Amino acid sequence: MNSRLVCFHIFFTLGIFLSGIAQATDMAEMQKQLNQDVMDKPFSVAEESKIDAYIQNATKSGSKPEEYKGRNWQPGYTCGDLRAYSYYEYRDCRYYHNYYGHYYY
Repeated sequence: MNSRLVCFHIFFTLGIFLSGIAQATDMAEMQKQLNQDVMDKPFSVAEESKIDAYIQNATKSGSKPEEYKGRNWQPGYTCGDLRAYSYYEYRDCRYYHNYYGHYYY
């Protein structure tokens, strides 16, 4: 009877261990796919020139950039981190940074 219990315990532990390895492999594959998705997104120089024009026009008109009101800003982020969420958040962050010389708090 003890040998059955020992065998059950060994197979149970082995199953948990193999499950953990499979999960780690799945996570690595998901991260690899996420990285590829980010790299596949086009970077448009035309968009950057539109943003630069927006910043110049807003600066000339004397309008102050608003504080960030979204949910995507995290401490340590730069404007580039917002690009994945929204063109407008990215644009507004660029203007805020240009105007105040620092990122959002």
